[in-house]
Amino acid sequence: MDKVVITRAFVCPCHMQVCAHKDATDDEILTVANRLNPSGTSNGWSAIVREVSEFWGDKRPVKCQDDPERIHYMLSC
Repeated sequence: MDKVVITRAFVCPCHMQVCAHKDATDDEILTVANRLNPSGTSNGWSAIVREVSEFWGDKRPVKCQDDPERIHYMLSC
């Protein structure tokens, strides 16, 4: 499996979800996201939710159910 995989291309207008190996860097994740699923905004996909936030509650980021070495992240543009 690739180090970064798009799992939900559009969660809402400015968010998408990826499944990435837990050691994937922000640059690796954003590069794949912008290459495979451009956001259409001038900044492209530019932020990764790596911590629990009030906006996402306790649902992001989460461990992948299929592979304990991977994590699902939300990206925003």
